[in-house]
Amino acid sequence: METTTSAGPLPRLELRKICKSFPGVRALTDVDLALYPGEVHMLLGENGAGKSSLMKVLFGAYRADAGEFFYDGEPVSIASPADAKRLGIAVIFQEFSLVPHLSIAQNIYLGREPRNRLGLVDHRRMHADAAATLAQLGLAYDTRLQAAELGVAQQQMVEIAKALSHEARVLVMDEPTAAISDREADALFAVVHKLRDAGVAIVYISHRMKEVFDLGDRVTVLRDGRLVKSTMAADTTPDELIALMVGRSVGTVYQRRYVGTPGEMALEVKQLRTASGVNGVDLHVRCGEIVGLSGLVGAGRSEVVRAVFGADPIQSGRVEIFGAQVTGGPHKVAARGVGLIPENRKQEGLALSRSVHENLLAASLWRLFPKGWYQAEQARRATRELIETLRIAPGDPGKRAQYLSGGNQQKIVIGKWLSAGCRFFIFDEPTRGIDIGAKTEIFALIERLVEDGAAVLLISSELSEIVYVCDRAYVMREGTISGELPKERLSERNILALAMHEEA
Repeated sequence: METTTSAGPLPRLELRKICKSFPGVRALTDVDLALYPGEVHMLLGENGAGKSSLMKVLFGAYRADAGEFFYDGEPVSIASPADAKRLGIAVIFQEFSLVPHLSIAQNIYLGREPRNRLGLVDHRRMHADAAATLAQLGLAYDTRLQAAELGVAQQQMVEIAKALSHEARVLVMDEPTAAISDREADALFAVVHKLRDAGVAIVYISHRMKEVFDLGDRVTVLRDGRLVKSTMAADTTPDELIALMVGRSVGTVYQRRYVGTPGEMALEVKQLRTASGVNGVDLHVRCGEIVGLSGLVGAGRSEVVRAVFGADPIQSGRVEIFGAQVTGGPHKVAARGVGLIPENRKQEGLALSRSVHENLLAASLWRLFPKGWYQAEQARRATRELIETLRIAPGDPGKRAQYLSGGNQQKIVIGKWLSAGCRFFIFDEPTRGIDIGAKTEIFALIERLVEDGAAVLLISSELSEIVYVCDRAYVMREGTISGELPKERLSERNILALAMHEEA
């Protein structure tokens, strides 16, 4: 039920003058946020702008140093997640919190399992309730499957179902579509609309402008831990929001500056087939060019690059790198000068509990110290050079990788392969979950690589990135190449036509 006053509706939850500091860092300064029932409130800002810190304060995971909270106009205290849950606040964080070896149903109802008359867990009811919650999202998962058996997209949907099961009155969604398919995203959007119509106040963090204007009623922009502007979505534009986020005018996509003449053949794939569904793929990449690999989610793009990198076995066909056929695992492929920046950088690209220094040098120790004698000063010098070249922030080589923003973590993964002397780079969704400013830096870095003679194969679900960044692109559909688009025919319409059973 919406609470109103003579001045209009009251916010369901209001944060006033919120401040939060960490040692040496002012994360939030006098931030106001008003969440109204029946509204989708989009929260925007670059990595490090304060979005995650503000949401953790809202949920009680962080305790604010100063500021006030009001719920339906009444002052309240949110000093812990328990306080937030009592107020009906639920948060779907970008980092998954599922317990790997518990079932889907156990994860959804962890700590609040339904009980029978004897006080024992009612497993039948728990699985039935979990199935009903998943059905709201249009999903029919086997609720007895363990979380560890699920893919990234499935885990994301279970996290969403877990939050929905709390019957939240305030729901925070942090990049909920970053790792799910278009079909799953459509189901999610339908649920968001249903929740909004039921009076739930929704905070939605996204880096996708289309989502901002398709879903958002109100938009708030943070920059450097401060509120820049809060406005109705209908009263602003993508260009204005981007300028507010970064404090400068930046194009919505990165514009190429350097286009050279393709040189030596870096990769040639011939009739590649794998057990993961790749079926007769042919493609090639030359030094000095950026080649896109596009298609809808599930088309087989990541499966191709995993096979090229030796992470998945090849059933038939050939993979030639710099003119020589390569077989064996990733170590054999990497030794030929190939670096893979994987889609899931946290699980497959980084040792999160290790330092920036250790991650940056993880692939290059034998190149730096061919005789096997580790020299600390030389290693520190190599790390400092990479931090400066890549503009990794903060620039502390001893800081654990897990504490850096997504954009800076991505730079570390790239730096790891730079230090290994790679000449061919495979980027699988390099801008997933990072902000506009970081995207621009990543693309500028990719351009410098090809300008220096490297070859790049780029996978992106953002069609504009393929169109504006790549020299040409292959489009995949159902495990095979449905077409190749040269620069003069490279457009979002042509990519979608090839991806959706049409001629481009």
